[in-house]
Amino acid sequence: MGLSFFIQCACLVSLLVSLTLVHAQRRVFDVTNYGARGDGRTDNSKAFINAWNGACQNIGGGMVLFPRGTFVVAPVVLKGRCKGPMEFEIQGTLQASKEVKDFIDIDHWITIQYVDGLNISGGGTLDGLGADGWGYNDCLKNPGRCKQLPATLRLDFVTKGYISNITSINSKNTHINLFACKDVLIRNVKISAPDESPNTDGIHIGTSQNIYIVDSQISTGDDCVSVLPGSQYINVTGVQCGPGHGISIGSLGRGDGDSVNDMYVSNCRFESTQNGVRIKTWAVDSKPGTVSRVAFENIEMDNVENPIIIDQEYCPGGGCNTQSSSEVQISDVKFNGIRGTSATKEAIILKCSRSKPCQNIELKDIDLTFRGPGGPAVSLCNNVEGRAYGLQKPTSKLDTPRVAAYNEIEYDNLEGRAYGLQNPSWNLNTVQVSPDGEIEDPI
Repeated sequence: MGLSFFIQCACLVSLLVSLTLVHAQRRVFDVTNYGARGDGRTDNSKAFINAWNGACQNIGGGMVLFPRGTFVVAPVVLKGRCKGPMEFEIQGTLQASKEVKDFIDIDHWITIQYVDGLNISGGGTLDGLGADGWGYNDCLKNPGRCKQLPATLRLDFVTKGYISNITSINSKNTHINLFACKDVLIRNVKISAPDESPNTDGIHIGTSQNIYIVDSQISTGDDCVSVLPGSQYINVTGVQCGPGHGISIGSLGRGDGDSVNDMYVSNCRFESTQNGVRIKTWAVDSKPGTVSRVAFENIEMDNVENPIIIDQEYCPGGGCNTQSSSEVQISDVKFNGIRGTSATKEAIILKCSRSKPCQNIELKDIDLTFRGPGGPAVSLCNNVEGRAYGLQKPTSKLDTPRVAAYNEIEYDNLEGRAYGLQNPSWNLNTVQVSPDGEIEDPI
């Protein structure tokens, strides 16, 4: 992944430590002092906005507090350029409005914009009342013409953010959406929606850098984590995903120059998900783009469909032209230490582009089994250049470095020299030394 990625992570941690150290010094702006009522009926959006504005304009920043209770909130946009770091403490439950006008053709429930230093915590719950809106979602039937539904929490242009110890349930759309954010840590959050709920991604990341998702539980009807174009230095560690559609990069290829680079996913567990770790790009009307320097390591799969998948013929609605080829170049992707059970016979699918074959793909220590009819598990690899190392179960279609009997090393297309003792012996050219000590080239 490169040293720069880990330097970025270290910088992020130091920023967040500095943010949390001032927690005790923050002035509290309790929404109930602005007229909010936690009775499960009163619309508290005006009180929320007023408390936020008071904290934002306070020199040194402030804390907006929702105490225990159920606070109904209509859609709000909370804007920054604040006079100090901000905190949003949720001790009770924030509940979305039941009014149809408050969620049809609206992209947000709670939006926070242009804040430098934001801490969201408190142990409370964001309840999106998703069942009120899911029936209006017909995007698969009417792509481009369907009605927009709100994400629960949108952060736009936020830097030095920390989201921890909150629960988000039943979002009408994405639960947490990050756009143009930098240096954000999401830790110990719980996200849940039924597996049949449409487009309820857990954490959606776009055009953002240095995003760290740690020790969280995500159960949704769509991707647990989805990473969209313009994102770089993304780290997902210790996430339990399922049900849902897995952890995905993409889709990419709709915009010219779409890219996702430097993403690291490790120590995660997937249970009964539609996919495991996935990269998806469009083939139809595809624009040039890149996915590079990505690693998926130490991953556990339990009854997962498509545990490992690169899909460069992504077409969720069906009916796409199969002769089209993705122009997104995927390279330098590592799948290492991925183990468990597959719910599909094809446990590994590397379906890369004909015009832009995947490059430098690595499979190492893969142990995936399939116990269903027609087993055992198999791998499917099209238009892929790469290598497989260590345990390969199912057998990989990638090239495997070969070690021959009697400790002789075999190699392909290798030019070089061997010096000194060689045990096992190499078939490379061996430098010879003449009696007078001069080095001679082999004849």
